[in-house]
Amino acid sequence: MTHRRLQEASLLLASHNAGKVAELADLLSPFGIEYIGAGDLQLGEPEETGTTFIENATIKAQAAAREGKRVALGDDSGLEVDALDGAPGIFSARWAGANKDFDAAMKRILDALEQSESGARTARFVCALVLAWPDGHCEAFEGTVEGEITDRPYGDAGFGYDPIFRPLGHRCSFAEMETSQKQTLSHRAHAFDALALACLPERSRA
Repeated sequence: MTHRRLQEASLLLASHNAGKVAELADLLSPFGIEYIGAGDLQLGEPEETGTTFIENATIKAQAAAREGKRVALGDDSGLEVDALDGAPGIFSARWAGANKDFDAAMKRILDALEQSESGARTARFVCALVLAWPDGHCEAFEGTVEGEITDRPYGDAGFGYDPIFRPLGHRCSFAEMETSQKQTLSHRAHAFDALALACLPERSRA
């Protein structure tokens, strides 16, 4: 399969989430690719009407590419908890409400697990990354990281649900890890690795 390679020296990051923008910026930095966030250009946030992470990432990337008139990188990610039938899933951000109250969202998950009959705490983070060009062409990639939900929040680094997610084979949550360690493990890093291999110019990866 032939992928379209990025020829531009900069990307529009189609996210208004400061945590996601920071992680994507860190991932882009070794490749010499500059970026600007959707918030910096005061772009609107499109309604996420997709039923999968890739569909929602595509909606965001295409909207930003059209409005910003440049290649855009869209991200949609979330937490899937097996005992909750995969919830919150694509609704992960919406569980935090309009005020982005992830403390309340984490409590909702922990309370629901307390009521669950299965006793399972297995979960995964999923990230979809989509590159969209102004002409409508898209390249999509997905990454996951398996783990479990902790008994309470741990750590104050990271963002979102990081304090209650412990990746498989590790003793601490994402929110207890140094940024560099999380970047080697995260769902976003896995998706980005696939994107970089397929779409970043050879001169950037050298």
